[in-house]
Amino acid sequence: MASISIRNLIKRYGTFAVIPDLNLEIADHEFVVFVGPSGCGKSTLLRIIAGLEPITAGEVYIGDKRVNGIPAAQRDIAMVFQDYALYPHMRVYENMSFALELRGTPKAEIDARVKRAATLLHIEPYLDRKPKELSGGQRQRVAMGRAIVRNPKAFLFDEPLSNLDAKLRGQVRAEIKALSQELKTTMVFVTHDQIEAMTMADRIVVLQSGTVQQYDTPEAVYERPANQFVAGFIGSPAMNFFPVEWRGEDVVFSQGGATVPLPKESCAPLRRAGKGVLGIRPEHFAVAPDPADGTAVTIKLVEPLGSDTLIHFDLAGASAIARVDPSLRPKVGDLLSLRPQPGKTHLFDSSDGQVLQ
Repeated sequence: MASISIRNLIKRYGTFAVIPDLNLEIADHEFVVFVGPSGCGKSTLLRIIAGLEPITAGEVYIGDKRVNGIPAAQRDIAMVFQDYALYPHMRVYENMSFALELRGTPKAEIDARVKRAATLLHIEPYLDRKPKELSGGQRQRVAMGRAIVRNPKAFLFDEPLSNLDAKLRGQVRAEIKALSQELKTTMVFVTHDQIEAMTMADRIVVLQSGTVQQYDTPEAVYERPANQFVAGFIGSPAMNFFPVEWRGEDVVFSQGGATVPLPKESCAPLRRAGKGVLGIRPEHFAVAPDPADGTAVTIKLVEPLGSDTLIHFDLAGASAIARVDPSLRPKVGDLLSLRPQPGKTHLFDSSDGQVLQ
């Protein structure tokens, strides 16, 4: 097993810098997820670690070994792809054992490794089948099994769940997380799905335009986003944003001028800046028992989800969403008084989106 270190990495295609200058340290045994919108550089970064993509400048270390220029086959890592990449003419057993046979591994050891991986992944009944006889979830398990038998220094996953249906994604996601705890191996996982990132990772790398926006635990990224981009990307539904100003001794919405009921101690950064962007997650709106303690909104759309309900409304010139208790039985056209939960708001700089300090 091994750590992964990326230092001053630059990747260009012609004059376009996909990754302008990136530094990253992944600890041994850590499960790290790269997440971000399409085109942010996450898959390129994974392929660079794997040795499938050359770099323009910088250094990549796997453990203590500098791997710049070392071919992928010699980096002792295993990669699981989105499209499974199984040999269609081989049985499952042969797909899993093939790389070991090429290495000249003794047959008894190959058999032991394949059967151990099959047991871990619950695919023992399918070892004599060919990939075309398997479901998508079973094929993905075989692809993971082929990686496991190699006992690599690190596992790399390139959006391995994107071809699965919603229910199966949740199941395989849980299995990969359990597998990481069982194997205690360094794992790097790429996804555009922030729910996958939150539920699986020890730490999350949030990327935008090839730049690390935040690298922290899922809890910290969710509760203390470093900037407005991270705040808006992590969380479902996304965080609501409202331009606000400090007027006199109050925080007010820039459009409409209504006062925002915020604890005075949380307003100091805005008092210094004069104006900013207020972020409130949908689940951090509370219904005010006294209408005078909140801001009146008119419900435009209701989405019942069973365990809770989403309501859509306009506030201070912006469309917004709140998550409320379904027992409220909200209806379109109803008037509600909402207020932010104490300690659950975020303030960002209007110019660069960074957290106001």
